[in-house]
Amino acid sequence: QVQLVTSGGGLAQPGGSLRLSCAASGSNLNTYAMGWYRQTPGNKRELVARICVSATSAKYFVDDVKDLFIISRDNAKNTVYLQKNKLMTADTAVYYCNARKLGRLDEDGYWGQGVQVTVFS
Repeated sequence: QVQLVTSGGGLAQPGGSLRLSCAASGSNLNTYAMGWYRQTPGNKRELVARICVSATSAKYFVDDVKDLFIISRDNAKNTVYLQKNKLMTADTAVYYCNARKLGRLDEDGYWGQGVQVTVFS
């Protein structure tokens, strides 16, 4: 079992930055890939970024803006972060943290509670 607690959502202005945190608890966390998803009304959850234990394992999945996302992982704190720079109104969404067992990335895994990010001018 893995428990995920997400924080850091809120209001932001275009052009600004925001950092989300996801604190994980459970056993064998280094065997999980940690990911961030986002969802807007009427749409499916979209995988934004994923990272394994190694920082060099970070991958980004939203082509248009992937250079503006930074996913990082502090293994000592069992915490994963997602930073978004140059915020746009299109970044307004509910963001979710996710943990999936390595080798079973096609399974749903564990989810943290969603946090709302609203970008408005």
